[in-house]
Amino acid sequence: MQRIPFSNTLTIGFMLFALFFGAGNLVFPAMMGQNAGDQYWQANLGFLITGVGLPLLGTLALGFSGSKNLLALINRVHPWFAFGFTTLLYLTIGPLFAMPRTGSVSYEIAVKPYIEAEHGPLAMAVFTVLFFGVTLLLSINPAKTVNIIGKILTPILIACISLLAITSFVAPLGEPQKPESGYASQAFFKGFQEGYLTMDALAALVFGIIVINAIQAKGVYERKSILKVCFQASLIAAAMLAVIYTSLTYIGASSVSTFGILANGGEVLNLVTSQYFGTFGGFVLGIIVLLACLTTSIGLTTACSSYFQKIIPGISYRSFCVVLSVISALLANIGLEQLIHFSVPVLTILYPLAIVLILLTFFHDLFKGKRTVYGVSLLLTFLVSLVDGLKDTPLNIELLHDWFTQYLPLYSFGLGWLIPACVGLLIGLLLPERQKGHQSSRLLED
Repeated sequence: MQRIPFSNTLTIGFMLFALFFGAGNLVFPAMMGQNAGDQYWQANLGFLITGVGLPLLGTLALGFSGSKNLLALINRVHPWFAFGFTTLLYLTIGPLFAMPRTGSVSYEIAVKPYIEAEHGPLAMAVFTVLFFGVTLLLSINPAKTVNIIGKILTPILIACISLLAITSFVAPLGEPQKPESGYASQAFFKGFQEGYLTMDALAALVFGIIVINAIQAKGVYERKSILKVCFQASLIAAAMLAVIYTSLTYIGASSVSTFGILANGGEVLNLVTSQYFGTFGGFVLGIIVLLACLTTSIGLTTACSSYFQKIIPGISYRSFCVVLSVISALLANIGLEQLIHFSVPVLTILYPLAIVLILLTFFHDLFKGKRTVYGVSLLLTFLVSLVDGLKDTPLNIELLHDWFTQYLPLYSFGLGWLIPACVGLLIGLLLPERQKGHQSSRLLED
């Protein structure tokens, strides 16, 4: 088995952490802690499953499958599904939600506290133009820039959050209060669904190939060796994320008695940091968050532009960088709360599909890769997640939603897709394999 020095594995783990740790990773645990109150440990446990465990599995899935890219992996289901799901995934973690959110979070933490309310819209417009302008410039040739920022940023970011966490444990702002509605009886499941908002499990399916390429660049090409290093690096990143999430959740829970329930996690972190370390502390936090979000924004712009240039070769990579940066700058001005509000239905639909796909990848050899297993399991998962995702929108499928609520186990906890996915797996095993009359496009194999 091929080996690399542990220092290289550690570097890859830190790189993966830097890719994951961006906009939502700071604000969502803090806000969840506020809402969960004295139930924050249960909420945090659920959050860690979807916010840490699933990204870990998602990163490993590509290495385990041996696929060259995400399209090739999802092509195990069907070429059309692979194209549609992958494109929607890139749009979600790209210009529609995750990329604009990096700009919104940066503004909320780094700029908004120092701007008078009446100048807010103009300030945000100027800031997002500058933020995504820098993203565009650095995305044109991102490798060295992201590597340098990541190496410098990650240790500083961890140090600052560690200092904040230790201070909050040693001198807490107050005792956690009673939980908000929903967390009193379902804190674990609420936290489980809150983990969707990080989008990290979706991003892991994209970042996995970056990790594999980084491992191969160190001279490791055997599948077992790649998987071992990938697991070690992912575990390093996951451990850091878990500690930080737990600390941020506690910070949010202990802040309510002092500040009350705030609008978003950005405000929570700003007020807590300023309370402990004064204006200078808030300023330093803003700079670090700005760099963290910028690193993530560059990584997402690069990944999305590369994907769209591959499926539409007539448009250059640089052109896609420009288009994605402009769209992200415009959508960032909607505001953090609105971006979160709009993303929830989409993530509620996509996340169960991603979870089932990741899990089936690890059992691929056991059911001999039958397409019917993938197809039926994902179809039934999609039916439930679609109804669940649309329940609070004008497109609510009320009849099915009411029926699922009454008869489908775990549906009211946001896990109604679990049993249908398992039933779909069994049905897929019993059904005969279809003839593979279709041919995968070159795009899916390259």
